[in-house]
Amino acid sequence: MTAISSRTGLAAMRALIKERSPLGPLKVMAEQVGRFFQLPIPGFRPYVVFGPEAVRKVLVTERNKLLWRNTDPVTSLLDHGVLVTDGEEHDHYRALMEPALHPGQLPGYTQIMLRQTDHVTSQWKNGDIVDMLQEGRKIALLIVMDTLFGVDAWNDLPRIWTPIIKAIEYISPGMWIFWRNLPRTGYRKYFKTLDDYLYGIITEKRRLPADEQPSRDPRSSTPNLLQHLIDAGLEDHIIRDQMLTMLIAGHDTSTALLAWTFALLGQHPDIHTRLIEELDLTDNKSSLLDQVIKESLRLFPPIHIGNRRVREDLEFPEGTIPAGERMFYSIYLTHRDPAIWEEADIFHPERFAHGPKTPPMSYIPFGGGPRACIGAAFGQAEARLVIAHLLRGFNFEPINAHQIHPHMGATLEPRPCVLMRVTKRPTINYSS
Repeated sequence: MTAISSRTGLAAMRALIKERSPLGPLKVMAEQVGRFFQLPIPGFRPYVVFGPEAVRKVLVTERNKLLWRNTDPVTSLLDHGVLVTDGEEHDHYRALMEPALHPGQLPGYTQIMLRQTDHVTSQWKNGDIVDMLQEGRKIALLIVMDTLFGVDAWNDLPRIWTPIIKAIEYISPGMWIFWRNLPRTGYRKYFKTLDDYLYGIITEKRRLPADEQPSRDPRSSTPNLLQHLIDAGLEDHIIRDQMLTMLIAGHDTSTALLAWTFALLGQHPDIHTRLIEELDLTDNKSSLLDQVIKESLRLFPPIHIGNRRVREDLEFPEGTIPAGERMFYSIYLTHRDPAIWEEADIFHPERFAHGPKTPPMSYIPFGGGPRACIGAAFGQAEARLVIAHLLRGFNFEPINAHQIHPHMGATLEPRPCVLMRVTKRPTINYSS
């Protein structure tokens, strides 16, 4: 492993100041050191790897040498959620949850997704300036609650909004990284509000007779995710853990994807115009929209880095990560590796026009291998549907397109906001 020189360290510090994000130093070290390095921070020296070969090792071939469960706040918050468990426990929960998230079930969610999107946009007036980061979060939250738990949470937003934001803040990178035992005050009351809310939903669902239980699609006998977990006989606290996992991880990733897509369209008006023209021509699938979403995910993958604890020594061509160490695999750096991607930092959706031209495991916005994101198909379908619906319904004029920078929170978010002036568009009749 190449040692990080003082010159590289200084360049990394300058990048941190310039970009206002740890992504800057990571890019500097990747450029000057390579695909395997150790962060030179006193008290915090995790290994960082990236690139297709390393990703394959971490996610597929030697994944059993790694543990997902850490001592991080996300483990404390989600407890036994499917995201932070290992081995047979994880496999059991995942097998129970997959039927409700199977791609074959997604058509039944369409009207719910459209209805909740319209619920949010019904509050917009012509000429309003809206923040697509916040509006996207509302849409994503309402969709998760309605499709997976059978709850229309519109009237509940005032109650749960701040607790959810606090939960995301709690698991985001912070000073706890350096001082693991740092007191985290000010969160308990918000977590209690979330727990009371989720346990209340579980209690209400259990109260209803079986023949009155709502499924997510009147054409299907498949229960929604919550009902499926109840029917499986899980205890309330385990159901709560899966619900909170889907509520936090599921909505926050969708929020980031929606917000970044609008941010990038605002920065590239030519692509924005072409996309509108294509969407106006047909109500069917838009190839350019798919390309835009994939490119948004490449440049700004919501889950930009994977966090693991090494259970057994893990060997890479550049060196060995000893058992017991912390390791990150960087999706962000893999997606921007100039050895893989031509003009890696440029928004160029057409690179996805003719299928993948890069090595396997070089594009992993939803992870990969047996533990790839359980909601990947759901999230992509939601993004296509919601973005198309919004662009067909409204004109979006960017206000702060070139003042946006990435923020490493629980997901990779556009900060400080994504401001758009919205005006209603006339309804399009595709049959004319």
